[in-house]
Amino acid sequence: MLTKRIIPCLDIKDGRTVKGVNFLELRDAGDPVELAVAYAEEGADELVFLDITATVEKRKTLVALVGRIAEKISIPFTVGGGISAVADVRALLRAGADKVSINSAAVNRPDLINELAAAFGSQCIVVAIDTRYINGDHIVHTHGGRTPTALHTKPWAREVQDRGAGEILLTSMDHDGTKQGFADELLAEISSSLAIPVIASGGAGNMQHFVDTFSQGKSDAALAASIFHYKEITIHDLKGFLHNHGVSVRLPYQKNEMK
Repeated sequence: MLTKRIIPCLDIKDGRTVKGVNFLELRDAGDPVELAVAYAEEGADELVFLDITATVEKRKTLVALVGRIAEKISIPFTVGGGISAVADVRALLRAGADKVSINSAAVNRPDLINELAAAFGSQCIVVAIDTRYINGDHIVHTHGGRTPTALHTKPWAREVQDRGAGEILLTSMDHDGTKQGFADELLAEISSSLAIPVIASGGAGNMQHFVDTFSQGKSDAALAASIFHYKEITIHDLKGFLHNHGVSVRLPYQKNEMK
């Protein structure tokens, strides 16, 4: 059985980690380098860095900051924000990223997914899908969740897989920051229809929510931000809880205490 992954997310604005509710009302959550090191030490399986205003501000991701984080951690590291070309990905990989996440650029030019997968391999390409429920269906949004598109979430997820994405990061904007649980019904539909891993994002509020998304949502990994940033849950305790509830996770520390 493949282990389920726990992934802290660093949403970056102006070089600082921030967190809001439904993608709005952002507040400071700390230094990204310090947080990255702490999460790696706690037992995070991977780390995601999203420069959330890069696309809106029409600039590239903060490559220097990516490099500073990569120097300090040894777990897989995914970077997103402002990526629109092969050269952008090459620069981030050289800075120390292991994978890249694209969203708005993939919607604007879907062939980019094919190009990046061909250049770097599908295992390196994560397509982030920000989705909101509107008028009876799930609709893809771009530009940090600010702009609705004509794309429906479930067929778009299938298309990005077919174009070569190795993973999907699915964020429910309706659940984001609410701490009411992940969008498990939608996640289950998408996960069951695809062959690539799906990362659940948006809505984590307690440890049971992670159990639910791995069982009911059929998620392969779960991403969270504020509950980790503000010390509401530690990754160590979360993994112990998951282990005790029958979820297969990597237990790097104090294994005997978790049995």
